[in-house]
Amino acid sequence: MWLRCPGVLLLLLGALQATDTQEQEVKALVGSSVELRCVFPERHTFDLNDLYVYWQISVVGQPKTVTYYLSGNSSTGQEDDRYRDRARLSPESMQRGDFSLHLYNITPYDEQKFNCLVFRKSLELKKILDVEVTLHVAANYSMPVVSAPSGPSEDRELTFTCTSVNGYPRPNVYWINKTDNSVLDGGLQNHTVSVNAQGLYDVVSVLRVPWAPSINVGCCIENVLLHQNLTNRPAEPIPGTEPSNTGSHRDVHRRGHGAVLSAVAVLLVLVLVLGAVGCVCRSRCPRADPCRWRAARPEQALFDCV
Repeated sequence: MWLRCPGVLLLLLGALQATDTQEQEVKALVGSSVELRCVFPERHTFDLNDLYVYWQISVVGQPKTVTYYLSGNSSTGQEDDRYRDRARLSPESMQRGDFSLHLYNITPYDEQKFNCLVFRKSLELKKILDVEVTLHVAANYSMPVVSAPSGPSEDRELTFTCTSVNGYPRPNVYWINKTDNSVLDGGLQNHTVSVNAQGLYDVVSVLRVPWAPSINVGCCIENVLLHQNLTNRPAEPIPGTEPSNTGSHRDVHRRGHGAVLSAVAVLLVLVLVLGAVGCVCRSRCPRADPCRWRAARPEQALFDCV
C-alpha cells in the first residue's frame, strides 16, 4: 500500500537518514536540454529491482515529484505536470550507478534546486546517494532598441526610450554617455521590467535629460549570468540638436565649402582640357597656301612667293 505514495515514504526516509549531501550547480539556456548529474561515487553494478530512485523539487515548501524509478512500479502519472514528458532516467545508466536526470526544453520555471535520492531495498531502504543540483536558467536578451525624440519638449527636455525583450534572469539596466562612456545619473532613468507569457523578462527604460547642443547616449542591458552586456546601435540624429556622432554645424559648413571648392576645381580642369584640345586641333589642321591661289599668274606668284 505504501508504494502508492512513494514520494511521502522516500521523503520520510530521506529526512530520517543522515548522509552527506553532494551539491552541484548547472547552467542551461531556455529551450535547451541539460543533464543533472547524480552518480554513485564508487564503481558498482546495481540490480534495478533493488533500487528506488527519486528526483524531487520543492515548490512553496512542498515537495513535488519530477520523476522516479521504483522496482516493479511505474512512475507514469506521478510526475508534476510541468515535467511530464520532459524528464527522463536511463535504466541502462542506472545499472552502472549513473542516476542522472535528463531534462528537456528548459523553461524559466526550472530554475530551482533538484534533489536526487537513491535507496536500496536489500539494505532496508538505506539511502546510498543524496545529491542536490541547483539549476540556473538563462536566456539572451534582444539587442536594445532606442527610440530618439523628434526634438526637445516645451520644457527643453529630451526623452529616450529603450526596449529589450525575452531575456532571463532579471537584467541590470543603465544608460551611458557615449562621448566618455560614463554612466548617467540613475535619477534620470526609469525602468519597467515585466514577465511575459513565456516567463521571460521584457524591459522598457525611459531616460529624460535636459536639452543640450550635443547628445549621444546608449542603453545597456546586462545579463550577469551570461556575462553579457548589450548596448544599442547608434540612434537616428535628433532634429534641433547636434549629435556628437554626426559633427557640429561648423563641420557641416566646412563640408559645404569643400563641396563648392571641388566643383570649381572640376570646372577649371574642364576648361584646361578644352583649351588643350583646341590648340592641338589648330596645330594639326592644314593651312591655305597663298602660292596655289596665284598659280594662274605665274609671274606675279613668283614675286609674291619669293
